[in-house]
Amino acid sequence: MKNDYLMNFDPADLLTSDEAIALFLSDAFESGDTACIAQSLGLIAHTRGIDEIARETGLSCERLDRALSDGGNPTLKTTLAVMKAIGLELVARPASA
Repeated sequence: MKNDYLMNFDPADLLTSDEAIALFLSDAFESGDTACIAQSLGLIAHTRGIDEIARETGLSCERLDRALSDGGNPTLKTTLAVMKAIGLELVARPASA
């Protein structure tokens, strides 16, 4: 039996608050998977409006799409600029044992 809800699931539908976005991106960072982090930032940027994010970061939409896609490899500068534009900051904490 096919479950239409799961087949049509879009995680962007859950990114409706700053808290949900922060949790989503925190999970991506905790994965340690750079592709997952880039894709998560890209999904958030598109949810928030890629044109506005591009304007705030000074980067073109095409460059952001490339950097924040599957196989993308955004620089730390790009990552921090996008995070600032979406209202997030990167913080360090001690690793769990």
